[in-house]
Amino acid sequence: MDTSQYLSMFLEESMDNLQTLNEALLQLEQEPDNVDKLNEIFRVAHTIKGMAATMGFNRMAELTHKMEDVLSEFRNGELKVTKQVVTVLFKCLDTLEQMVDNISSGEEEEMPVDELMEKLESISKNAKDASETISAKETEQVETVKGEEGQESKNEENSTKIELNEYDINVIKQALDRNYTALEINIMLSETTLLKSARAFLIFKGLEEFGEIIKSRPGTEDLENENFDFKIELVYLTEKSKEDTKKLLKNISEIDKIEIITLDSHTIKNYYNNSEIKVDNKAEKVENTKKVEKSIEKDEVKSVKVEVKPKTNTPNVQKKSAEPHKKIHQSVRVDLERLDKFLNMVSELVINRTRLEQISSSYKLTELNETIEQVARTTNDLQDLVMKIRMLPLDTVFNRFPRMVRDLSVELNKEMELIIEGQDTELDRTVIDEIGEPLIHLIRNSADHGIEPKEKRISEGKDPIGKIRLIAYQEGTKAVIKVKDDGAGIDVERVRAKAEKVGINTEGMNENDIKNLIFAQGFSTNEVVTDISGRGVGMDVVKTKISALGGTVNLTSEEGKGSTFTIKLPLTLQIITALLVKVGEENLAISLNYIDSVIDYKEEDIKKTNNKEIIIYRGKVLPIIRVNERLGLPKTNGDRVYIVIVNVGEKSAGLIVDSLQGQQDIVIKPLGKTLKQLKEYIGATILGDGFVTLILDVAAFV
Repeated sequence: MDTSQYLSMFLEESMDNLQTLNEALLQLEQEPDNVDKLNEIFRVAHTIKGMAATMGFNRMAELTHKMEDVLSEFRNGELKVTKQVVTVLFKCLDTLEQMVDNISSGEEEEMPVDELMEKLESISKNAKDASETISAKETEQVETVKGEEGQESKNEENSTKIELNEYDINVIKQALDRNYTALEINIMLSETTLLKSARAFLIFKGLEEFGEIIKSRPGTEDLENENFDFKIELVYLTEKSKEDTKKLLKNISEIDKIEIITLDSHTIKNYYNNSEIKVDNKAEKVENTKKVEKSIEKDEVKSVKVEVKPKTNTPNVQKKSAEPHKKIHQSVRVDLERLDKFLNMVSELVINRTRLEQISSSYKLTELNETIEQVARTTNDLQDLVMKIRMLPLDTVFNRFPRMVRDLSVELNKEMELIIEGQDTELDRTVIDEIGEPLIHLIRNSADHGIEPKEKRISEGKDPIGKIRLIAYQEGTKAVIKVKDDGAGIDVERVRAKAEKVGINTEGMNENDIKNLIFAQGFSTNEVVTDISGRGVGMDVVKTKISALGGTVNLTSEEGKGSTFTIKLPLTLQIITALLVKVGEENLAISLNYIDSVIDYKEEDIKKTNNKEIIIYRGKVLPIIRVNERLGLPKTNGDRVYIVIVNVGEKSAGLIVDSLQGQQDIVIKPLGKTLKQLKEYIGATILGDGFVTLILDVAAFV
């Protein structure tokens, strides 16, 4: 079978499923008894295995199959969810992700998976050995108990026939608390039944319309392969009564006998108490499970908590009753290249619309005005639509960080907690693609420099677990992302000393300016170079990337209390509203996102301090920047000169320009390789008269 046409779908689905597994495994580590999360992990792993096998990626399917074996031990209660086992599973996910990347890039290099598969086999085998030893001991003790207590188990109404583990019991208890009915159903098929698996499918399909089957004997695989006699035993949760369920089953042909037992809290309690014989034998269990831990790489995993707000954590049972039936959303996968072409075409439409408006105005063609206004409205609607299509939630970037923080906590031997808020905030896809790397640097910086070791935090009266907050929200036409930590903060004197050492003059700088020196190229306060920091490239990369995106990054910090990095980004980078100005004989554009106001230039308002020009505006001292001098353009002797007040993060300045040309929507076009090094411009645009106009990079100026 030719599977090439399905390759792109396989790659996308696999990456989505691997991310889901990462998030679910993190949550399971925090909530080992969360049955729903365990079932979700098992289902997703099974999906990945099936897809990989179908596409012919056998090594990938084999590794996932071994993972399933370990997950089965979790589900059957034979293996406890420990940090050591989860760490091995995370390594498997990393390997699977690398395999998918290799397939995507066309690399034929095979990933080494034998060692991982051996670890998984060892975990699974030792868990089974431990379980069998414990089971033999339990059987012996149970028989003793039964001998002493007589005929207690004869009453079928008070004991279940299907063996239940702790997970199953917890699910049943939750269901009973929410007024569900729990039933044990014993079905005997007719001995003349030819297609037993088809009959079993009809039984399952009929029951699952009104509830959930949480246990079956034989299991699903045996049922599918007709590997059973004629008896099927089920544990079933439903809102229907026992009588209604029996009536439903009677409508299915080829069933000879139906026996239904109601499981109430008393029944479960009795069963649970009998099960506690397992728990009493702790010494035996610990001794046997030591084998499991010895087979795992001894990474000492410190406490790490991941919290994403808002979060709902309701079991499947509750979801079925609470959520109304929703219409399935219809969507179409669109290649990103096509979407970019669509945006480029809309951009050209905006340019031509501007050209039409200028022609109409120049030649005073009033009869065209109405049509042009209609075209303008339609173009604006189309522009808004294509922008919304390109918008993606920040969650697509944020979802990789919980796992990263967990790994950092192990690597740095620190306890830390990641709290995510506002992951639904949307940004243009271009921004989303680029923002990941700066955020990685900022979070790693908070983990390494900010969060203190547990002992130090306790001695200072802080919570032993350090908190890193990742917050996002929309503010006007900008998106704001904050990375906050409650760590040590920034030692101003240490930064000042390092600055002087590398030749940066700090005279006249306030504390905030000195703190922001950490963004300077090659600047690092770490004396020791590690895998995480110390080379002084991380924060420089952050500032360069953010500036390239037309955004700003600013640091506020209080020693002993923590630090906050605030990133402000435009929601979109393609089409913006700009103020057109003239400097010398050149037309330039300034994004309205940066502009606070425009005032008349008066020579008497300009003051000098430290040989630098300033102006006092609304009680603030603002530096003056003569754009013509900065760009090397000749000065014109116009009647009126203007000062454009701009804000970049916490800083403000006044840009002196010769005249104003009005404002309009412009399309940002990249400068190309030849002019890429010009730091004063973020790009160029084509105006209505067909001339190319450069767009000033205000952040670089200020």
